[in-house]
Amino acid sequence: MPAFPFPADAIDALPSPPDLGRRKLWLPKRVIVTRSAMEWDHGRAIAERAGRLGLDVEELPSDRLPLAMPEDERKAYAAAKNMLAVVVAPPSKRRLQPIAPSADWRIDLAEGCPAHCSYCYLAGSLKGPPITRTYANLPEIMAEMPAHLGKGMVTSRSRARAQEGTTFEASCYTDPLALEHLTGSLSALIEHFGRWDEALQLRFTSKFAAVDPLLPIDHAGQTRMRASINPASYARHEGGTDPVAARLHALARMAAAGYPVGLTIAPIIAAAGWEQAYAELIAQAGAALAHMPHLDLTIELITHRYTPGSRAVLQSWYPGSSLDMTMAGRVEKRTKFGSLKYVYDADTMRSLRSFFEHEITRHLPTARILYWT
Repeated sequence: MPAFPFPADAIDALPSPPDLGRRKLWLPKRVIVTRSAMEWDHGRAIAERAGRLGLDVEELPSDRLPLAMPEDERKAYAAAKNMLAVVVAPPSKRRLQPIAPSADWRIDLAEGCPAHCSYCYLAGSLKGPPITRTYANLPEIMAEMPAHLGKGMVTSRSRARAQEGTTFEASCYTDPLALEHLTGSLSALIEHFGRWDEALQLRFTSKFAAVDPLLPIDHAGQTRMRASINPASYARHEGGTDPVAARLHALARMAAAGYPVGLTIAPIIAAAGWEQAYAELIAQAGAALAHMPHLDLTIELITHRYTPGSRAVLQSWYPGSSLDMTMAGRVEKRTKFGSLKYVYDADTMRSLRSFFEHEITRHLPTARILYWT
């Protein structure tokens, strides 16, 4: 068992805010398992978990997913978002990729997310229907990591973040906590890192709050959970996720269980009234974490951006969204790969950054800001 900063039974004694809200557990309407996935212990375990939750599990005779979708775009989107596919990650998906500025390497337990965020960056990153695919061949995925120790460019060779060791980000293409009750993949990875006697850290961020399976794990302080948060007044942009208060309470419980923790404030949206909205959010976070002893807290600040492709996809998925994706206050920016994205203009970015640095110093004085982008 992990060494708790204070007694383990104090985790559930943490005061809950009155607006904690109800945690959401995603129960897909369709669970399909490929033939190859059923050849893995972990794949069979996922199928059994889904069955115990009362879900119908369809075992496919091959590895080809039935991707036929309704012609109506909205119905096709709904059908895909209500599907979980248990598949085997091919070598191309297991190959670790750099993921600056978050971490040295990206490690994928799944691809896709059950949430309905109208700013979702996956809309421009993943091709085809937004089906959530979780990977059965977890041992092969884990086997890719040792060769990458000490070879990253973000924390492995950074003076400012050297204490994190080699870092592996598990929430680039999914929200692993949103799937944990179905997959158990995140728990398995945390246990793996807890047994690994190297300078390293597993990282994941989530908009969900069901952390109960993670609390008793012997994590050895080698996993950092971050809560992805935005003002409650922006909840209309984050459909299907847990309330912000629930996310912060879950983060406090993880901190009480000895985990290093963090806040991912993302995407920062410079809509009318943003100053008051984010001031209240940071104060809320400060209150939620105020009484945590030995708090190891980091903060990542990510402003809203989109590509022409992701904007087109998101506007087709969420045609009634009030999220501003016009060119007002935006400038074009080329990535190192030459692709185009739209970010806030320089004046807006300066105002945002100055504001957040001031409010964080005021309400979360012990936090370390890892990066601003």
